[in-house]
Amino acid sequence: MLEKVVIANRGEIALRILRACHELGIRTVAVFSEADREQKHVLLADEAVCIGPAASADSYLNIPAVISAAEVTDAVAIHPGYGFLAENADFAERVEQSGFVFIGPRAETIRLMGNKITAIETMQKTGVPCIRGSGRLSEDNPEDTARIARDIGYPLIIKAAAGGGGRGMRIVHSEAALKNAVSLTRSEAAAAFGDDAIYMEKFLEHPRHIEIQVLADEKGNAVYLGDRDCSMQRRHQKIIEEAPAPGISEKLRKTIGELCVNACREIGYRGAGTFEFLFEKGEFYFIEMNTRIQVEHTVTEMITGIDIVREQLQVASGSELSFRQKDITINGHAIECRINAEDPETFMPSPGVIEHYHPPGGPGIRVDTHMYQGYRVPPYYDSMIGKLIAHAENREMALRRMSMALSEIIIEGIKTNIPLHQRLVKDAAFKAGGTDVHYLENKLGTK
Repeated sequence: MLEKVVIANRGEIALRILRACHELGIRTVAVFSEADREQKHVLLADEAVCIGPAASADSYLNIPAVISAAEVTDAVAIHPGYGFLAENADFAERVEQSGFVFIGPRAETIRLMGNKITAIETMQKTGVPCIRGSGRLSEDNPEDTARIARDIGYPLIIKAAAGGGGRGMRIVHSEAALKNAVSLTRSEAAAAFGDDAIYMEKFLEHPRHIEIQVLADEKGNAVYLGDRDCSMQRRHQKIIEEAPAPGISEKLRKTIGELCVNACREIGYRGAGTFEFLFEKGEFYFIEMNTRIQVEHTVTEMITGIDIVREQLQVASGSELSFRQKDITINGHAIECRINAEDPETFMPSPGVIEHYHPPGGPGIRVDTHMYQGYRVPPYYDSMIGKLIAHAENREMALRRMSMALSEIIIEGIKTNIPLHQRLVKDAAFKAGGTDVHYLENKLGTK
């Protein structure tokens, strides 16, 4: 087992990794910015190293600083969590070149799946279903682009090959709008990602967002841990996630899961990963693979009883997965609400001091958070301050437990999106299950 791990992240995921490490007897090193000295995982870690000022570019995204922290503390591995450097292939490569274990896939795998064009081409070769699309669009042949667009059929969506987080995308409804949309998306891609490669694909008008969680080791073992529905989104940012996805038959879930597992073996995947799909009219369409732990891994853990972060650590140490596909069973239903420090009406961030905090409790309730009474939420990072998870024997009971938990939780001193969650868990369409990715924005009138 790994002796000492640097946790190259902050917030609830850093605390989640720390707990998994300590359960396995692994010593921990917290790296933190000057704004995060009072983070809970920093206070609980065996060692802590300040790696720079508040700005992410000067701290959590500072590759030399993170690697130096591993060197000065005699750590043997680095866990990137999610966000920041988690899907940065150059970081993974430099970690390994520096003699440390990167707790995640190999750099070449991250590069392969990080570019959406090569990821789609790879999935097509392995048999994973993909939406009708173009491949990389030529900058010098607008006539060819127009022909491809007609072949795909309108409406279509233009995407940055290196995009993510909902950025670098533009919907096109007619050929008259195509040329300008291509030019704007290419410019945005270059500015945001340093790569102007773009492609286009058929735009699905009422899809759901369904994910397949996978785990793989270096011995050729790979499994899928069921699916998740992450369709409740605003501006491509997930707000509520649940597992299993409502309305997906076990036969269809097994079929797509096995295709994902086969793809993992084909590309030599290592660690935890997530295949993301659009789902419409009974068909799955691959959109991307996230080569890291996901925010919403919690709901999968609740319905399978498998500690995904612990498996990451064990795989990184060279061990095989501790189970096989036949050992995995789905137990009940789990729902996660992301708790953000933001105005529930305007969605403006709400940093400040948490003057009073009382977590909910009861059977099936889990709270993953780094906040505590007196903690100051900084203005420099993502607004998520916690995750509230409810698990029960079925979806109806999980929704009831979530509703009760949302009524119990108290966070004072800052604004949060809890009132929005309280509305959504009682929303008739959401309670029925199967809402599409546009539902929330249409409901809020912000589309």
